[in-house]
Amino acid sequence: MTGVLVLDRARTRASLDPHRVMDAVAQALIAVSRGEASAPPRVAARAPGGLLGVMPGYVPGLGLAAKLVSVFADPAQAGRSSHRGIVALFDPEDGRPLALLDAESLTEIRTAAAATHSALALAAPRPNRIAVVGTGAQARAQLALLDPTTPVAVAGRDPRRVRDAAGLHPAAEPAPSAEEAVRGADVVFCCTGAVRPVIRRDWLAPGAHVSSVGGSHGPEVDADTVRDAVLFAEWPGAAAAAPPAGAHELQDLPEGKAVTLLGSVLAGSNPGRRDETGLTLFKSTGHAALDVAAAHVAHAVAVREGWGTTVDL
Repeated sequence: MTGVLVLDRARTRASLDPHRVMDAVAQALIAVSRGEASAPPRVAARAPGGLLGVMPGYVPGLGLAAKLVSVFADPAQAGRSSHRGIVALFDPEDGRPLALLDAESLTEIRTAAAATHSALALAAPRPNRIAVVGTGAQARAQLALLDPTTPVAVAGRDPRRVRDAAGLHPAAEPAPSAEEAVRGADVVFCCTGAVRPVIRRDWLAPGAHVSSVGGSHGPEVDADTVRDAVLFAEWPGAAAAAPPAGAHELQDLPEGKAVTLLGSVLAGSNPGRRDETGLTLFKSTGHAALDVAAAHVAHAVAVREGWGTTVDL
């Protein structure tokens, strides 16, 4: 094939096979933990209404890609933000552009895949109940990757949106509040656009695992949870870099408070959870290596199926 393959949102979404994305994201996380991936910290240009972030990355065996994503307030939904953009995939051998993909679809599933890996690696083997805090696109993507037989409690600010999100999972029920969803849950997924914490330490059951993928504009998890939990992230800069590259929750950690890379747990070089009753927290900031992983899958599936439009760029 010559030229650049362009996939619209529907084709990008259709080409992101969940099982293949899970495998590729695990490969990318392990590469990051071993120092094999090349991905500088995210940078952003700020406009009056939001920001434009840039995330280039290379992962051996998966490829070379860059994402341009805008994060702006959504005028149709007060207090919510939109994430829009494109991902460009390149040939890592000669630099030819190969594909242009919808960034929103790709970001949703690669983020949910990383969060799911954190739960599989760090939570109890068979959780009795899962909480999902949030009702937006990322929460819906997370619900799609959860075991359909495990009970799930969904919480958010808008009861109608909570009901709609819960309807996406066969074992999910709406919860009247975040607190009621979180109390008694073995795994908690936070998928919000929060600017302040949406969960509290005293809501969490002994041995709970928290996966926080939101909080682009402020902390999604409270300081007490960060203090008490064993911490995990995709890359060292989650704690070492300032936002928007790093996580709000992981700034200025006390001396001796370590952040373990999730990829090292997946690779078997770190045991992850230390005991049955301790808390674990995976704080996701997003990482370009995960975009590379998902773009690799989307491009391969689209080429195999003959999807998309080829243009000369």
